[in-house]
Amino acid sequence: MPKYLIEREIPGAGKLSAQELQAVSQKSCSVLQRLGPQIQWVQSYVTEEMVRKHAQEGGFPANKISEIKSVIDPTTAEKR
Repeated sequence: MPKYLIEREIPGAGKLSAQELQAVSQKSCSVLQRLGPQIQWVQSYVTEEMVRKHAQEGGFPANKISEIKSVIDPTTAEKR
């Protein structure tokens, strides 16, 4: 199943309270339930405006949708 990284600009998202984040999460889950079981929300990252400012000042884009072909992290390097 393909995975997608979706970046959204939500002004002030980094300053939302726990209750506001819960409401956004509940809304997302509700929409996904209506769309069907074939769609699974894995996780979302809420970032500070500084990340966007970094991209703007660096002259590189920050808004796009990219298919994730594989995921690696430090645990990938560990022997199993």
